[in-house]
Amino acid sequence: TMSLREHALSLFRGALGTVRPAPMLRRALKLQGDGCPQLLVKGQAFPLKRDLYLVGFGKAVLGMAAAAEEILGDHLTRGIINVPLGIQESLQRAGMQEMLLKPHSRIQVIEGARNNLPDAEALKGAVAIQELAESLTADDLLLVLISGRGGSALLPAPIPPILLEEKEKLTKLLASRGAAIQELNIVRKTLSVLKGGGLAQLAHPARVVSLILSDVIGDPLDIIASGPTAPSSHSVQDCLQILTKYNLLHSLPKSVEMVLSSSPTKPTAPENYSHVSNIILGSNRLALEEARRQAEGLGYAALVLSAAVQGEVGRVATLYCQLIQLLCLGLSSLAEGPLGDELRGNLLQLAAELQIPGLHLEEFLKALQGLGPDRPVCILAGGETTVQLQGTGKGGRNQELALRVGLGLHKAQATGASSPQGRCEILFLSGGTDGQDGPTEAAGAFCSPGLVAEALQEGLDVEAFLRNNDSYTFFSQFQGGHHLLVTGLTGTNVMDIQAILIRAT
Repeated sequence: TMSLREHALSLFRGALGTVRPAPMLRRALKLQGDGCPQLLVKGQAFPLKRDLYLVGFGKAVLGMAAAAEEILGDHLTRGIINVPLGIQESLQRAGMQEMLLKPHSRIQVIEGARNNLPDAEALKGAVAIQELAESLTADDLLLVLISGRGGSALLPAPIPPILLEEKEKLTKLLASRGAAIQELNIVRKTLSVLKGGGLAQLAHPARVVSLILSDVIGDPLDIIASGPTAPSSHSVQDCLQILTKYNLLHSLPKSVEMVLSSSPTKPTAPENYSHVSNIILGSNRLALEEARRQAEGLGYAALVLSAAVQGEVGRVATLYCQLIQLLCLGLSSLAEGPLGDELRGNLLQLAAELQIPGLHLEEFLKALQGLGPDRPVCILAGGETTVQLQGTGKGGRNQELALRVGLGLHKAQATGASSPQGRCEILFLSGGTDGQDGPTEAAGAFCSPGLVAEALQEGLDVEAFLRNNDSYTFFSQFQGGHHLLVTGLTGTNVMDIQAILIRAT
C-alpha cells in the first residue's frame, strides 16, 4: 500500500496540474476555423471579425501566453506581455520549455517589476499595452491574460501628471502607517490609467475577453491584479477617505491632488462593460476540487473545508490540530463522548474568531459524523495564512504552519490518556502552488504527530526554531530534509493548499 505521504504528494501534484497554464488554457480555449472563425472560451463563442490581439501581465502569464499562441496560431496578429524580471531565464534553467514562447513568436515579452515593485521597465510595458488597447476598432478582439500574483506591479501607469515614484512613495507611506492591502489597492486603482477597469475602457469599442488566474480569496474580479478589465466598486470618495484615515490628505504631491480633484466622483457604470467578458480559468477552489476527485479515487472519504482559509498561522494550526483530533475520535468511534463535545465547541469558537469566508463548520462537522469509521479520511483546504515575523530565521508560511501543526499534535498526545491519536495514522501537508514558500526552494512541508519527539531525539528543539521563524532550517536539518515538499517552480499560483490524511491503524 502507498504511504500517506505518497498519497498527499500525489493529491498536491494533481491539484497543481489542473491550474498549470498550458492544461488550463487548453481546456478553456478553442479556435473554430471554417468560413467565419470564432474563439470558444468555456463554451462562449466570440466571432473573429478582424484582428485578434493579446496582452497579459503577471507571474504565470508567460506560460499562459505560450499555450494561447499555440491554440490561436496565425489568427493572432500581435501580443505584448509584461512578466517578472528574470522569469524567462528561470524557466529555461528549470527545463520548462513549454512555458516559453517559440523563437518566432508574435508576442513581445517585457520583463520588469524587480522584487515585485513597479519600476521603469514595468511602466514601459504598461504604456505599450495601453497604446495597443487604444488603437483597437469595433471589429477587433483583445484577449487579456491576467495572473493575480504580480499582475498589479506589472501594470503601473499613473494618471498624468503623477510620476511613478510619487505613486510608489504614497503607497509605501500608507503601508508604513498600517494600511491594509485592500486599502492600498483602492488608492493605487484611483491613481491609475489601466487598473480598476481602465484597460477595458481604453480598448472600447473592441471586444475584450479576459482569462484570469486568481490568487485572491473569493476570486473578486475587481481585486485580482487591481481589476484592469472589471468595473471598480470604489470611487474617488473611497480613496479620499483612506488618505484622511491615515492623515495623508494634506501632504499629497501636487500631481496627486490635481488628479483627485478632477476625477469623476462615481465609478464607471457597470453597463459600460457590456463589451467585456471576464472568465476565471484557475483558482484555489478548482485546484481543491481536483484534489478531492483524486482522493476519492484513492479510496478516501474526501471533504473540502474551505478555499478561503486565512488568519494568523498559529491560530490556523490550532484549528487543524483540533480538527485532526476530532477525526481520530470519529475513526475510533469515540466522537460522541465529552472529549468530542469539547473539541467541537473549541472548533466552533475558533472558526467564529477567524471569520473564514464561506466556512460552514457546523454543516462540515455533521458531514464528518456521517463518514463512518471504516474509510480513511482526507480533508482539503486552501487560502493564505499570515505570519507575524519575530525572528530572523528562514522559512515560509506553509513550512511554519506544518511545524506548528506538528507541535500541536505532539502537545495533545503528551496530555495523556485522553488523546485519541494513538489509534490513527496521521499526515498533514501544506504547500504553496507557485512552488516557492518564502525565500526558500521548498513549496512547503509535511508533518505527523511523531515529528516533535523524533526531532528531540536528534537534538532539535522545535519551539526554538518557531520562535525564530526558522522552519526551513528545521526541516532541512531534520531527517535530511525528508519532510520538505519540493516541487520546483510551477509557473502558476492560486495561493496555498493544505491536506489532512487520516486512516485507522
